[in-house]
Amino acid sequence: MKVKTILVSQPAPKTETSPYFDLAEKQKVKIDFRSFIHVEGIPVKEVRTQKIDLNNFSAIILTSRNAVDHFFRIAEEMRFTVPDDMKYFCQSEAVAYYLQKYVVYRKRKIYVGNRTFPELSKLIKKHKTEKFLLPSSDKLKALIPNELDKLGVDWKRADLYRTVVSDLSDLENVFYDILVFFSPSGIDSLFKNFPDFKQNDTRIAVFGNSTIKAVKDRDLRVDIAAPTPETPSMTMALEKYIKENNKK
Repeated sequence: MKVKTILVSQPAPKTETSPYFDLAEKQKVKIDFRSFIHVEGIPVKEVRTQKIDLNNFSAIILTSRNAVDHFFRIAEEMRFTVPDDMKYFCQSEAVAYYLQKYVVYRKRKIYVGNRTFPELSKLIKKHKTEKFLLPSSDKLKALIPNELDKLGVDWKRADLYRTVVSDLSDLENVFYDILVFFSPSGIDSLFKNFPDFKQNDTRIAVFGNSTIKAVKDRDLRVDIAAPTPETPSMTMALEKYIKENNKK
C-alpha cells in the first residue's frame, strides 16, 4: 500500500524549515502532528512533601526545557529568589539558550554539555564540591542517577513535572498509513486511548531502541526504525521507506 498520510506523535514544528515540511512537499504526502503525551507541573504542595529546600543547592542540572520552566515555576511559587551565583549545568546548547528566558545569560555561570548526559557529567565532575539539584519528571532515565552516583557528587532529585497521556478520542475513526513514535510513553498513550488498537496495514515508525522494545512488547510490527547509519534521522528513514514503497 502506498503511503499518503503520516501522523507524527509530537507537536507541530515551530519553524518553517522543519525537514518534515520538506518531506511532505517532496514525497507528496500529508503529515499531521499530534502530541500523544504532554507535561503537567506537579503542584508546589506535592513538591514540598519531597522535603526540597532550594536554599541548600549551589548548582542546578538542567536536562530539558521542561526542567528549566518547572524549576523557575517552583522557585517562584516557593518565593525563592535564585541567587546570582547559582551555577547551571545544561545538557545541550538548546537548553542553555532557553535558560535566557529566565536569567541574564552573560552574567551567570553556565556550563554546557554536548547533548548527552555522560558528556555533561564530565563538566559536573570538575565541580564536585557543589551541591546539585536535578529538576526532573516523574519518569527519569536510570542513566542520569547512575552517572551522578558514579561521580560521587552531592545531589538530590526533585520531581517537578509529570508526563501525562493526552486525550486522543477525536482520532478514533481517523486512520493513517504511518504512525511515528519517539518514546515508550507514546506507545502507552496509544493503548490507553485505544485499548483495542489493531495494527493491520498501518505502518509503525519508531525512534530509539527503547521505543522499538515498547512496540514489540505490545506485539506490534516495527516497519521503519531510526536512527541507523544510513538514516540517522526519522525524516530520512521515512523518506527512504516512502521512496521504496511508493514505487511499487
